[in-house]
Amino acid sequence: MKMTGNTILITGGTSGIGRALAEAFHDRGNRVIVTGRRQALLDRITAERPGLIGMPLDLGAPSSLPRLSAQIREDFPELNVLIANAGISRPEDMTADSWDATDAEAIVGTNILGVLRVTAALLPILKGQSNATIIATSSNLAFVPRADFPAYCASKAFLHSWLQSLRHQLRRIPVEVLELAPPYVQTELTGTQQAHDTRAMPLPAYIAEVMHLLELRVHPRDEVLVERDRARRWAERDGRYESTFTAMNPS
Repeated sequence: MKMTGNTILITGGTSGIGRALAEAFHDRGNRVIVTGRRQALLDRITAERPGLIGMPLDLGAPSSLPRLSAQIREDFPELNVLIANAGISRPEDMTADSWDATDAEAIVGTNILGVLRVTAALLPILKGQSNATIIATSSNLAFVPRADFPAYCASKAFLHSWLQSLRHQLRRIPVEVLELAPPYVQTELTGTQQAHDTRAMPLPAYIAEVMHLLELRVHPRDEVLVERDRARRWAERDGRYESTFTAMNPS
């Protein structure tokens, strides 16, 4: 993808990796639209960063996405980059008598169906642009899961597979399809403690490395992998899957 002069829409752009990406692309001279469920948070972000555009989007509300799509077609018909970043993560204890599928259904609704729905809504616009790109945020937990986050890890494995099929089907259409597979990063994805966990990669360092890789176009197989991603990505190929899984999921 080109790094400047784009019109970019980022779902889940009000916090964490989404917001940091929005600011990084905005700094490089792109028009950036961030979406989120809470209007007050959108208002605060756009006030703190003049030039960013905030639009409400609740992927769980049936009317929200058609309304956003219509507004994009009217106000930003030049949209050429979609970053499908919205996601949620929750631990699940499937041994508990109280466990049910509620959390898993919420994760599937946001992490899988949310990505599919926003892609379906905006792909017709993207296909009409030059230099069009779709980026979806998966996770390196797609390759070796943490067993206490089963639905989350599985949702990211789904995206990894689905993006390969999307990329293949769009191979004769000028829409690049990239996968962002972050390691454990200091965000509040699993709670406030993650943002301060010294085991996690600092968010500014992660974003700086991602932007550098995009600028250099260093993303073999169209996977944008920072250095911390690579050992887990290739654990199975390199015969380290069992030891990696065991280290991540001690008995």
